[in-house]
Amino acid sequence: MQIVKQSWEFLNEPNGEQILQLIEIAGRTCYKSEDKITPESSRAFVKKLIDSGHHAMIEHGSITVKMITDRGVTHEIVRHRIASYAQESTRYCNYSKDKFGNEITVILPVWFYDERDTTQKRIQYSRWEDACRQAEFYYLSLLDAGQTAQEARSVLPNSLKTEIVMTANPREFRHFFTLRASKAAHPQMRALALDMLKGFKATIPVLFDDIYPEVNNE
Repeated sequence: MQIVKQSWEFLNEPNGEQILQLIEIAGRTCYKSEDKITPESSRAFVKKLIDSGHHAMIEHGSITVKMITDRGVTHEIVRHRIASYAQESTRYCNYSKDKFGNEITVILPVWFYDERDTTQKRIQYSRWEDACRQAEFYYLSLLDAGQTAQEARSVLPNSLKTEIVMTANPREFRHFFTLRASKAAHPQMRALALDMLKGFKATIPVLFDDIYPEVNNE
């Protein structure tokens, strides 16, 4: 069994300036004020849209990311309906095959990153790891007994590693971060969303600056 940390990446490295320019062209179409477009006007225009709540215009544009996280987190991600998804399928992926190393991979919970230095945390981690190894054992045993991957998957844990591709417009990603990076979010989900938000802020100007401004964009 492999244990890995969650991660994410852009699949179509977004050009932030081009996204802003597209939004400005779309927005100015409403008022036929395209003559006011300059090489520097898009940032101020988009900020004005956001500040005024005219968010329909920021649906123009598309961003695609790939997230590697656990199955429990992806159950929350796919609740964001104005998006397209492609996800690693436990129906068709048979982890007993060589391409998967004949083992399952699980995501290390974020609460075990730096907190295994107390007796209580060591006990918690040991029990979590043992539960995952037991799940792997019975999953592989069911496959060996003749079950298909889609049948044997019933014993796989929420910690199972999965890969999911999400494509959405900037407005939906704003909604995603507002919910999933909040203090009320599940810790595993929040850690992923906060890391993504930092990347979005650094790559795409203006559109995400007002969402949890305490999150730096370094």
